[in-house]
Amino acid sequence: MAISPDDFDIPVSDYDFAKITNPGSLIDQMAKAGGFTATKLATARDILSEMKQQIDDVEGDPNKVTNWISFPACLCATGTRSFFVEAAKHKMFNVISTTCGTLDHDIARSYQNYFHGAFELDDIELGEHSLMRLGNVIVPNSSYGEIIEEVVMPALEDIYKSRQEETGLTGADAWIGFGSIHLVWELGKRIGKPDSLIYWAWKNQIPVCIPGITDGSIGAQLFMFRQKHRDFHIDTLADEQVMSDLTWDVEVSNALMVGGGISKHHVIWWNQYRGGLDSAVYITTAPEHDGSLSGARLREAISWGKMRPEAPNVCVEGDASVLLPLIGSDLFGGN
Repeated sequence: MAISPDDFDIPVSDYDFAKITNPGSLIDQMAKAGGFTATKLATARDILSEMKQQIDDVEGDPNKVTNWISFPACLCATGTRSFFVEAAKHKMFNVISTTCGTLDHDIARSYQNYFHGAFELDDIELGEHSLMRLGNVIVPNSSYGEIIEEVVMPALEDIYKSRQEETGLTGADAWIGFGSIHLVWELGKRIGKPDSLIYWAWKNQIPVCIPGITDGSIGAQLFMFRQKHRDFHIDTLADEQVMSDLTWDVEVSNALMVGGGISKHHVIWWNQYRGGLDSAVYITTAPEHDGSLSGARLREAISWGKMRPEAPNVCVEGDASVLLPLIGSDLFGGN
């Protein structure tokens, strides 16, 4: 890259706090103030605003624009869950990739409370009181495993009966084509509440792909349910078919990826078959030096054909529980 001194002509500006009237105006000033991650956050907001405009312009038509979002479950144990709920309400993303724990926390918190704790609490003592610690969030077992079993098992029985009636099939044949996407919609219809992601995924028919569907409390419920109904199963390849159908011929494909792992990889993996993403925002706290997907910056995806070389993109290093509410208040707020 040839560098010219004349390329650097935008001065760093100080914040004018008196003129900050809402989160959007704060982020606007971040773009001018610099401050390392602040500049990246402003760039991320602009890319995401463009993604939102693109999908609004085609009224959410997934044949024209596919906006992907991926994230890990832990954020749904916090109030940051509402970012994903609002995104689903506004139909900003028409495909979601996440982990089984998202279902766990989304369902559990719609029926019971989680509580504030601290990172420094004694985990041995917490365990003696059936209190589980997720960072600085306290999850009583009565608010997690117990309530999930209480509400999910009856829903699975109803899904099982309805599936046989709708397909006219019995045995394992009835479950061909029934993947995690369909499970989420069926759960959202039966036990989802308006504060939950699964409710809005069902209401707006947004595919929620959970490739690691057995890796969580819901996965355990599915396993136990199968002990009673041996023909029951989740067709994970049906999810892959949906991902494939969303990818091959779409005109524009964009992504917001929060954290790494299987959720992120599902997004970039399928987009390689169309030559890569057209724009992307990645939020992570992971370092790059260990070679993990969580630490991999978006430029690495270019070498795999998973993001187009010319695609607008930014990696914002930071805690998503801080960054997403700032972005969400600008994208979905009233001002």
